[in-house]
Amino acid sequence: MSDSMTPATRPANPRFSSGPCAKIPTFSLDLLADAPLGRSHRAAGGKARLADAIERTRTVLGIRADYRIGIVRASETGAVEMAMWSLLGARPVEMLAWESFGEGWVTDAVKQLKLDATVRKAPYGQIVDLAEVYFDRDVVFTWNGTTSGVRLPNGDAIPANRAGLTICDATSAAFAMDLPWDKLDVVTFSWQKVLGGEAAHGMLILSPRAVERLESYTPPWPMPKIFRLTKGGKLIEGIFKGETITTPSLLAVEDYLVALDWAQSIGGLKGLIARADANAQTVWDFIESRDWIANLAEDPATASTTSVCLKFTDPRIADGAAFAKAVAKRLEAEGVALDIGAYRDAPPGLRIWCGSTVETADVAALMPWIEWAFNAEIAAQEQAA
Repeated sequence: MSDSMTPATRPANPRFSSGPCAKIPTFSLDLLADAPLGRSHRAAGGKARLADAIERTRTVLGIRADYRIGIVRASETGAVEMAMWSLLGARPVEMLAWESFGEGWVTDAVKQLKLDATVRKAPYGQIVDLAEVYFDRDVVFTWNGTTSGVRLPNGDAIPANRAGLTICDATSAAFAMDLPWDKLDVVTFSWQKVLGGEAAHGMLILSPRAVERLESYTPPWPMPKIFRLTKGGKLIEGIFKGETITTPSLLAVEDYLVALDWAQSIGGLKGLIARADANAQTVWDFIESRDWIANLAEDPATASTTSVCLKFTDPRIADGAAFAKAVAKRLEAEGVALDIGAYRDAPPGLRIWCGSTVETADVAALMPWIEWAFNAEIAAQEQAA
């Protein structure tokens, strides 16, 4: 490739990783200066910040007042497993999987908890047929497949009068997609995704129906302390008021509060959704006019607006995995896109994080570079042949 074919504009921020994700555009370490470091999280200042994080999460996401919101450890994984270990086993369960993390929750249910679960799977790029799901059972699923780039288009398939609980991993959907809270009994996410927060902290959101299950059902398996949500048959309410089970990072809490400030400053949830939608549309518009690259999501209605996964379709590509890695490596070497290779278990391709903290101008600037890297690798392949 000649220098004249190199794109003139570079993304101002090349961070398109799907987790941890780009910080908010206005981020500065100076914004964390008021964090109550070196203090107990049980002291008044720490408890106040944790409680503030919970209530401002409720405000930004529009979560109903009768839902409990708790801060837990071990990120999204800790939050999902806390819910599964505490709630499953009371009714038959259906496990839905269309990407790597959903597969992980299937493993937990079948091999660890040893439940006789109905497992429904779809290949990468598709979701299961929700019309076949029996919601009088407990149902565990991801809203947005971070590693597959597919999502639920809406909650219409979930009946309001269901007998089972819906347990939803929403880690790459919360703050970027409109979640139907009346259809969801347990929702989990981590701070490191759409708001670009720091790792290791998760959020656990419980409907009144989930709380009722917790207080009326005792699982038959041993319960680690970090998973215990009840004591004496009653919900441990302190968890949902900022009294975390183990010590949280107050620096990470401060960072999350700063991100929530930014979210409110751009119009709250509507503003966040609009930014993610615009970012994803920029990628979709680009691939629509190229015949060598396509969305991994087969149905546009289920295409993710945060973790946009792409596949190379050019018949000249001899080794898809090697080609995709080479393109990602070339983009990283140029400093225009970091960490955008497909997830290790996913089909070869690229994965571009288009969440709300990413600037649309940076996504637009990246697109010509992807074409440049593609053409460069095709030329290199043909020269080596």
